[in-house]
Amino acid sequence: MKVRNSQRWLVWKALSCSLLAASLASSLHAQSLAWTSEWPNTDFSLASVEFSEIISGGVSKDGIPSISAPQFEDASDPEHLPAREPVMTLELPGERPRAYPVRYLLWHEIINDQVGSVPVAVTYCPLCNSGVIFDRRLDDRVLTFGVSGKLRFSDMIMFDRETESWWQQSLGEAIVGELTGDVLTPLAGWTESWREFQQRNPDGLVMVQPGHSRRYGNNPYANYDTSAWPFLYIGEPPPHGIAPLARVIRVGKRAWTLQRLRQEGMIEEHGVRLTWNAGQASAIDTRAIAEGRDVGTVRVKDAVSGEDLPHDLLFAFAYHSLFPGGEWAL
Repeated sequence: MKVRNSQRWLVWKALSCSLLAASLASSLHAQSLAWTSEWPNTDFSLASVEFSEIISGGVSKDGIPSISAPQFEDASDPEHLPAREPVMTLELPGERPRAYPVRYLLWHEIINDQVGSVPVAVTYCPLCNSGVIFDRRLDDRVLTFGVSGKLRFSDMIMFDRETESWWQQSLGEAIVGELTGDVLTPLAGWTESWREFQQRNPDGLVMVQPGHSRRYGNNPYANYDTSAWPFLYIGEPPPHGIAPLARVIRVGKRAWTLQRLRQEGMIEEHGVRLTWNAGQASAIDTRAIAEGRDVGTVRVKDAVSGEDLPHDLLFAFAYHSLFPGGEWAL
């Protein structure tokens, strides 16, 4: 009798698991069908994440227009931007340094540019404060990115116009579609104040204001980075009592809190040297970006060679969700 009951239990368990799997598959299939009309060229049979983790950010495909082929002018005029406003900086060997004002990225989130022989995507997600610059080359093709209007853990999902695969912005990884599993190469860019960039690179270039009707210089996410909880975030709070919207510096899969770096001024460990200096306004604090509270500038270098390293300065909740196997350097 015990054997028979055990067998019945195993059959029941297998049947239950099978029904649950079928139910989940049906749900995911229904979700992909709902997206098909908007995304007829996306292969929803290929995905590395659960569709249930992906939600609408409130806008449709290209509802936030990315920028391609931006124009630049000399950075010699210090009045181009308010001194404390943040810019994303890219300095490639043999090329004039380029500054991409965050006041434009707040409204466009992706800038597709060509720096010498290198096609780049300058990306910024305001909801998780993730700003990463990627090489747009993937094997023998060059990709061009747009904003899908979808979010996963409040992080922007980009899409490439060549295959309409979906990409997790902070990771630079394709998570849905033909290119699922492919990863872009991050470049060693960073965010600093306009004053810092202009003083260090008077011969550099700064992006010209795009030809869109937007209130550049104003922050559409006023008071966001002092909120208690992230907008549209469905996930767990970070561990160790760290506030969800506390900034952390991510290098690879390891992260340091900005609070620790500000207290110590410089951290050198795990082969990395982190430094912090005051003088940069938060782009997502006050309505006027230039009046934002001082979050300072972080630089990340190899502790031995002194070379700049790719990194991100994102909110703790996003790091916790997108890098579940990451190491907190507390």
